[in-house]
Amino acid sequence: MLLRLSTAIAGIVCFCTASAADAERITQALHFFEGATEMTSTVDLITKSPYRTRTVGQGRIQQDGSLLLVQRVEDEGRQPFQRRWHMRQVSPGRYVGTMTEAKGPVTAEEIGERFRFRFKMKGGLSVEQWLIPLAGGRAAQSLITIKKMGIKVGTSTGIVRKVH
Repeated sequence: MLLRLSTAIAGIVCFCTASAADAERITQALHFFEGATEMTSTVDLITKSPYRTRTVGQGRIQQDGSLLLVQRVEDEGRQPFQRRWHMRQVSPGRYVGTMTEAKGPVTAEEIGERFRFRFKMKGGLSVEQWLIPLAGGRAAQSLITIKKMGIKVGTSTGIVRKVH
C-alpha cells in the first residue's frame, strides 16, 4: 500500500501564482495547470529506500471553471501510469476535488502564501502536502508527509513547475 501511495504523492497538484494580491492568486490558482506541468521529487518511505519520481501533466480549464489534470507518473523502477485530478474552487482560497488514488475528496486551502492539500488513501493512510510558491510564480516547492494512525511513515520533497 505504501508503494501505491508513493506514486500518488509524487504528482500531487499545486496551485501557485506569481502575484501576491489575494484576488490575483485566487483567479490564477487553477490556471497554473493549464497546459504542461512537470514535477520531480524524491520519495522516502519507511518500507523502502528513497527513490526518484517524475510526473508530467496536461491541464485544461473546463467550462465550469474547474481544472481537469491528466498526469503520466514515472516512478523509478516501475511502469508508468496515468493519474487524473478534477479540482474546483468552492470559496475564496478553498478547493475540493478528486484524484485517482485518493479515497474520498481532496481538499486544498490557501494559508498565507502557501497551499495545503489533504486527502486519505487506502490502508488508513493520510497525506498532507504543503506547496510553497517560488519567486517568479512558475514553480513551487512541494513538502509531503504521509501518516498512518498518526505516525509518520513517509515523506516526499520536490519541485513542480510550469513547462512552456
